[in-house]
Amino acid sequence: MLNLLILLIVVALVAGALGFTGVAAGAATAAKFVFGLMVIGIILVLILMAMGIALLV
Repeated sequence: MLNLLILLIVVALVAGALGFTGVAAGAATAAKFVFGLMVIGIILVLILMAMGIALLV
């Protein structure tokens, strides 16, 4: 998922630099969504680890 996030950020930056504002806005929105999913997943894993539930054995 981190690879997807990095790809979307690069696409947004390149498209924005070349003047494709619609593509840049779409890629930036998708990157924000993927980032939000990653944050929620990390918080969930940390909470479960604090409770003693081992997901990453």
